[in-house]
This record gives sequence, C-alpha cells and structure tokens, in this order.
Amino acid sequence: MEKNYGIKLLVLAAGQGKRLRSEATQIPKVMRTALGKPLVGYVLDAADFVSAEDTWLVVGFRKEAVMKAFPHLNFVEQTERKGTGHAVLCAKEAFKDYDGDIMIVNGDMPLFSKETLAGITEAHKKSGVACTMLTYTVEGEIPPFGHIIRDSEGFVCDIVEHKDATEEQKLIRELNAGLYIFSAKELFSALERLTPSTATGEYYLTALPALLKEDGFKTQAFPLKDADELLGVNTEEDLLKVEACLRNKS
Repeated sequence: MEKNYGIKLLVLAAGQGKRLRSEATQIPKVMRTALGKPLVGYVLDAADFVSAEDTWLVVGFRKEAVMKAFPHLNFVEQTERKGTGHAVLCAKEAFKDYDGDIMIVNGDMPLFSKETLAGITEAHKKSGVACTMLTYTVEGEIPPFGHIIRDSEGFVCDIVEHKDATEEQKLIRELNAGLYIFSAKELFSALERLTPSTATGEYYLTALPALLKEDGFKTQAFPLKDADELLGVNTEEDLLKVEACLRNKS
C-alpha cells in the first residue's frame, strides 16, 4: 500500500524542445518517447504516490497532445515560456486555497526513481523547512550547473549559476538537481518578488532559496544517490542515453 504524503505535484511540461526538432515533428518535448513511452509518463510513474487529482501539469507547446494523453490529470497553461519561476507562477490560481506542500519536477527527466521522490518527500515532511531541494555532489570535471551555497548552519542560502559564479564558487561540487518541494504559501509569496535574469529576461526558481532566507525561512538540501537519475532530454543524443539507462534498469 502506497503512503499518502499529503502533497501535490506540479510537473513542468510546457517546453518545446527545439533541439529535438519539435517544430518539424509537432511533438512537445515531454511527449517524446523512450522505449515507446512518453518522457513525462516516467516522471508520473515515479511520483505515483501523489493522486491524479493532486497532480498538475504546466503545458504550453502543443498542449493538446499532453492533455489528450493524460486526461485524468489537471492542467495549467504557460502561454509564454519565460523560465521555470514563471511556469510555476502560472499555477498560482490553481493552488490559491492550498496550504500544504508542492513538489516541482521537470517533465523531461524520466530517470528519477520513486525512491528518490519518496525520500525527498519524507525528508521534507520531517524537517519543517519551507523548501527541500535535490542536490548532488559531482566527482571529476564540474559541469556548468547551479552551485549550492550553504550558510553557517548548513542550510541552502543561494544557488549561483555557473556563468555568474566567482572562481571560488565554481569549485563548489554540490550542484542543483532541479527538483524541489515547497510550502505553497512561502513559494508563491517569494515568486511574486522574482525579478528576471539580466542575461535572458526569464524568471528562475533557483532564485528562491535566497528570497526565502530574506523572509526568515530555510531551505534544506536532500542528496541524490545516483547521478544517472539527472539525465534529462534536450537532444536526440540525450534520448538515446536515456533509453540505454532504462534498458539497463529493466
């Protein structure tokens, strides 16, 4: 019997996937298939301890294809793709009367395991913090992802993107894995104060730990055990890698 964690799920599924030739195929990124199954289907399976009525997808490009494939779920639309923070803000109205926790995950990351998603959920529930985020510590060459900055108590106080990091910060091996659980009230309060990136004009969830700290709330890190789970799909090559990983796991 599955545990009921009393949490809602928000899957970011509005992306087009230009490097996956989405304009030519007219298939939204999350509906590309790996071993015959849509990428977002794997994400939903890993989070199946959240009920369908508590699951929301943020849709955009070719939204009809996603909605037709998962008619039992809830949807909100992101008409303009202006970053992850903007995508979540599009769901504000859907959660206006909700006072619990929301897990936010990308729909193009099909290798996250149920163990990871349930583990971070349990850790968040026990902690009482406003946000729990997934991080991982890399060995060898450090990829250009967001670096985790911790305060003197060990809580996450900022995420610094690689391109904005100092030379010292670029040596930080703990990186952002792009999966979060937020207290809904604190999430949307902080989102209202997000400012766009000067480089891209987009609004990013990675700015939230610093905003939450300003409000007196804490963000904790939950370490990912298997870095292979981080493989997302941006290119045809990524898709082949994902399929290889799925075959090895089956």
